[in-house]
Amino acid sequence: MKRIEELNVKIFADGADKNGILEMYKKPYIKGFTTNLTLMRKAGVTNYRAFAKEILQEIPDLPISFEVFSDEFVEMERQAFEIARWGKNVYVKIPITNTRREPSTVLVRRLAHAGVKLNVTALMTLEQVRTISECLSVGSSSFISVFAGRVADTGIDPVPHMAAAVELLRPYPNIELIWASPRELLNIFQADAIGCHIITVTNDILKKIPLIGKDLDNFSLDTVKMFYEDARAAGYSNLD
Repeated sequence: MKRIEELNVKIFADGADKNGILEMYKKPYIKGFTTNLTLMRKAGVTNYRAFAKEILQEIPDLPISFEVFSDEFVEMERQAFEIARWGKNVYVKIPITNTRREPSTVLVRRLAHAGVKLNVTALMTLEQVRTISECLSVGSSSFISVFAGRVADTGIDPVPHMAAAVELLRPYPNIELIWASPRELLNIFQADAIGCHIITVTNDILKKIPLIGKDLDNFSLDTVKMFYEDARAAGYSNLD
């Protein structure tokens, strides 16, 4: 098994907790950061601009994605240009559609032509990948985020799905594919094996990295000890 430092896939930390972000910034295997509106709400972020600028002051050298939050394309465009001005390492997240299922392709193409670095997000289907890659083909460096974890939640194996997405992006050297919403540490190795460029990983999964290569017999024993100690802590001394 490869060590985490030997993988070709780039690991981006996914979160909105400032302390957690800065903790991950110290890890040499973290190559970038993503966040989203749901994570920011859960983290209690109330001032979007202030939060983003605080993070960018601490992390000026790795790619970071911040998302527009309007449902109207005109306002999305205005927000995108403002967010892009926050830092040279900023990628602007644009959803694949708005809430009315209207595609964002025209906006994505216009922003790409204007040189805005984009992270088109919430993709699920290969047809979406095909369409958006064409929109981004003439732009600068961009990301396409396919939510492989949510694809898996529907019962579809995400590995061949993401492998096909890798092939769709092969003609576009300016676009990198993100394996988004992973569900387990194994997904990092799966993404690496198929040639996916990037995987976004939350801190709770990243904390499992020390388990890589752990002896399974020892892991089995540790699990038995955990059950035993929890039983003792609960006061289970007999079956009465």
